[in-house]
Amino acid sequence: MKSINVFLACTAIACAAMAKLPAPSDEAKAKAAEAAAKTAYAGKVDAYQLCKSQDKTAAHYYKTAKSDGKETHPAVATAPCTDPGAFSYVPAGAASAPAAAPAAPAAMAAAKDKKKP
Repeated sequence: MKSINVFLACTAIACAAMAKLPAPSDEAKAKAAEAAAKTAYAGKVDAYQLCKSQDKTAAHYYKTAKSDGKETHPAVATAPCTDPGAFSYVPAGAASAPAAAPAAPAAMAAAKDKKKP
């Protein structure tokens, strides 16, 4: 009976501690978004490397099968492997900041014109 009470007390304390966790900061959200972008990029690189490996294996198979006189099935045309390029991450907030910057001087000029009656 004591073990059940201890378990329930620990569970209650853990729930109370989790309920008081603060919301993630903007910096934490940005780091999480960058980590997600890096993970997605790593998946693209892995897919590219797999595609290149499969192409190499298929080319070797058809080359050796032809020279050995084996009957092969015709090669199926597939999409070419696309290189994902170098990793680059642009935060969502940074892309919209330059667009908003030119609007600010125009708004200030309009406000100055309103003050000059």
